[in-house]
Amino acid sequence: MKTISIIIATYNAGLHLKECLASILEQSFKDLEVLVIDGGSTDNTIEILKATEDPRLSWTSGPDAGIYDAMNKGIRRAAGKWCYFMGADDRLLPGFSELAARLQDENAVYYGNSEPYYGDSGATPLLLIGKFSKYRLAKHCMNHQVIIYPVSALRKYQYDLRYKVYADYALNIRVWGDNSFKKLFFPITIVRYDMTGFSSVTNDIPFKQDKLQLIRESMGWLMYMRMLYKRFKKKLQGEKDFWEY
Repeated sequence: MKTISIIIATYNAGLHLKECLASILEQSFKDLEVLVIDGGSTDNTIEILKATEDPRLSWTSGPDAGIYDAMNKGIRRAAGKWCYFMGADDRLLPGFSELAARLQDENAVYYGNSEPYYGDSGATPLLLIGKFSKYRLAKHCMNHQVIIYPVSALRKYQYDLRYKVYADYALNIRVWGDNSFKKLFFPITIVRYDMTGFSSVTNDIPFKQDKLQLIRESMGWLMYMRMLYKRFKKKLQGEKDFWEY
């Protein structure tokens, strides 16, 4: 059994995939597998996969219902004790191996920091670095690419396909609300994350509608009331809440 399964959901990702795979396969931490779940690409993605000769890489290509469907498929195929998710436009940094070497508790979520890349979009950094309490997570989505999940958490909570953009946020609300999983933060920068990807330009109304309910179900009534009050206070002050629709 491998220590880490790295899962990459792709679709027409040929522009970025080769460098992404190199950033993984060149890591000093070697006890891993790389699962590429492709949605039926029509560019050179498949050629890149076929040309990458490394026994740790396996891939499949065919229609899916989107990014999170592909991630769920990857979870079902994963042979690792922990799972890590990234996009083809992300790059692992040497810190990933440093964090991977610390994995011990198979009921713990390990996470570090990311190095954001904004391109020319002028995007506002909403994905924050540092340690996340339940309250901080309830307020803000964290960067999915900084988290190494125990496979046990992903067997219990998979990605909800109703949410096209923030299914990862919904999953994290559930995981952070579950006290049976420890959350261990290390101030190590593990990934260069592209802030200009799918989630930066796509809305997710169903998640925005459900967010407070998810918080109540996973984190309890006290956190729910705290977030409800926070939203009410913003409205009184005339401020726009990011999650309002």
